[in-house]
Amino acid sequence: MTVVTAPAPSRHAPGSLGYAVDQAAARLTAAGVETARLDARVLAAHALGRDGSFVLTHPETVLSPEQDKAVAALIDRRCAREPVSRILGEREFWSMPFTVTAATLSPRPDTETLVEDAVARLRDAGRGDAPLRVLDLGTGTGCLLLAVLSELPNAQGLGIDISDAAVAVATQNARRLGLENQARFQVGDWAAGLDGPFDLILSNPPYIAEGDGPDLDPEVREFDPPAALYAGGRGLDAYAAIAPQAARLLATGGFVIVELGQGQEAEVVEIFRNSGLKHDGTTADLAGIPRSLCCRSE
Repeated sequence: MTVVTAPAPSRHAPGSLGYAVDQAAARLTAAGVETARLDARVLAAHALGRDGSFVLTHPETVLSPEQDKAVAALIDRRCAREPVSRILGEREFWSMPFTVTAATLSPRPDTETLVEDAVARLRDAGRGDAPLRVLDLGTGTGCLLLAVLSELPNAQGLGIDISDAAVAVATQNARRLGLENQARFQVGDWAAGLDGPFDLILSNPPYIAEGDGPDLDPEVREFDPPAALYAGGRGLDAYAAIAPQAARLLATGGFVIVELGQGQEAEVVEIFRNSGLKHDGTTADLAGIPRSLCCRSE
């Protein structure tokens, strides 16, 4: 038997943009999307080729049947828990737009903690304008490396990813942001075969234990590339691979900064310590979770 759901109440006229957004928000709420109304507005604006403010200021706009179908199609995708960034093909990070594809993680605000940490440390050391060499391992969209380089005008960066498709996305993002003269990207297995030294080594590696997949939000579990999420039975395999390579490549006075998963700080500190690096502090994200771990040469 087909169940017919009554339309959600709306103060807007049927067929209008405001009405479509109200209906979309109701559908997204029923699908378990926490940011239902915001997502409905963003996706409706995208379907119409407008910016978000248009949806708020012109709710009386009458939609054509084609426009109504376009909005509904995007809402269908979001109801299936596809992230907005993947529907749009773009995500903002460090106030810059980054192209996102199925080959890359969608940049997350928590990762900006690493950018803040790295830039603050370099500037505090009087090296913000120095000709630094920066290495980003597991670069994905290139967001971490490119955000840091945008703050370091004389630095040069190299981003490494095991995925050819991710390297292509990162290269595209560098061009899009006007940073192609500072950054280059190549395929590699972490830092294998690279020569140093590097003044700053960055990484947001996979750090989820393989058995924890069912506990992830559908947006992550179903749409992020598994190779960028999972790192062995305890979520520590990538750190174990990165630490000895970072110790080999780190310049005197340089440091390595990696993103942490929740509750991993002590174990990751020990991994880097066993590779000859000294823990030099951990910075929490806006939720108070230890997120950016910094190590230096002993």
